Formats: sequence, C-alpha cells, structure tokens
Amino acid sequence: MLKVDNLSKKFGDFTAVESISFAAQDGEITGILGPNGAGKTTCLRILYGLLKPDTGSAFIDNINVDEAPIKARQSLGIFPDQFGMSERLTAREQIEYFAQMHGLTGKALKEALDRVISDLDMGEIADRRTEGFSQGQRMKVTLAQALVHQPQNLVLDEPTRGLDVMSTRLLREQLLALKAKGHCILFSSHVMQEVAALCDKVIVVAKGKVVAQGSPQELCELAGKEHLEDAFVAIIGSDEGVAA
Repeated sequence: MLKVDNLSKKFGDFTAVESISFAAQDGEITGILGPNGAGKTTCLRILYGLLKPDTGSAFIDNINVDEAPIKARQSLGIFPDQFGMSERLTAREQIEYFAQMHGLTGKALKEALDRVISDLDMGEIADRRTEGFSQGQRMKVTLAQALVHQPQNLVLDEPTRGLDVMSTRLLREQLLALKAKGHCILFSSHVMQEVAALCDKVIVVAKGKVVAQGSPQELCELAGKEHLEDAFVAIIGSDEGVAA
C-alpha cells in the first residue's frame, strides 16, 4: 500500500503540491491524472524519497519514507519518466546492478535475474548491449530493473511516454498481471485512454491540489458525463474543484 498524507511542497514562490492526501491499495491500479504542471511528478518524487515535503508524510506499506527511507524503498519499484541506462552494459548487467543495490547476491541474485528476464520475455535481448535498443526494449529493461527485487509496490511516472502501440500494449499487460498477483500500482499520466483502460481508482490533480478521486465510472457520474475525458475537463474546469 502507498499513502500520502497532507503533502505540500514549494519551489521558491511556486507551490507544486498543496495538502495532497490519497492512498493506493494492494491489488489495484491507481492513476494520478492531471494536466502538465499539476504536481504529479513532484508528488511521486516525494513518495520515493527524491524530494522532501515541506509538510506532510509519505508511507510505503505503512513505513514513513522520511523516517526509514531505506527500509521503505525495499518494497518499492520505480519506473521513471526517462529510460536512462549505460549503453555499454548488457540488459542483464543493467538489471543486475539494480538487483545488487537492493542487496541481492549469489544464488538469490541469479534466480532473481533469470525470473524477471523470463517474466518479461527478454531472453533474446538479455545479453546484448543496450546501445541501439528500441524504446520498447528500453522499457522492458527499465521495468525489469523496477521488478527484479519483487517489490510489493510499483510507481510509474508517465510510463507510456514515447512508446509505440505494441510496447504500450505490452506494458499494460504486465501491469494487469502484477495487479492480479496483488501488487499495488500507482502511476501518473495525462493520457486519458490509458487511465480509463487500467485504473481502478483515479486521483485528479490540478494546480497542485486533489480536486476529485474515485473510479473512472464514479468520476463520470460525479461530473454528469459519459466519458472520462469529458468528466476530467469538467472537474478541473472548476476553480474550486469537487471531491468524490
């Protein structure tokens, strides 16, 4: 489970997030939906410890991220918004590096690498240098890095950015498979189709605040609209916002 409680963060005079609270549950996919600059990435970076909030707290499986950051991150996999990797290393070496950072060694390390490479059908690319990899192949490596230590929770920031249709489809299938196994998945997006297709719960943010939350259907009912995109526009179009 992932939870943020009354998070606020300023950069100079700019308020990136203001008093944000929500929870993402095990066995569900939760989406943070909002326009660019709404505070989605700031919120996620606080959750996985890259930023410290001015006020409020973030929790990973009820562990306070500020108080016990290393312990908290042991049950968290991070899929960043950029697929940065060393192109001189093979895919397996890239994944191994992240596994070692999570304390895996010896037999446990080998088994973890073999498992995630098999689960993501990476056998053909595992021992190739990542130089020249397609965006879809890079996505697989990045997802493998996030999952190699078998975390309960997975956080993704704009996960389908730059992906082609087939790579996006593959990522969605993997996320649904993880959900079926009881994992907690939280991702940010401004792409309405992927939120509607994947999410059990949606957190709508605008101008650094939560303005609504609920299932896609609940948000449509709340706004009196048939489609999520129309509901989203209606919700964030209000200066005061609404809460579900």
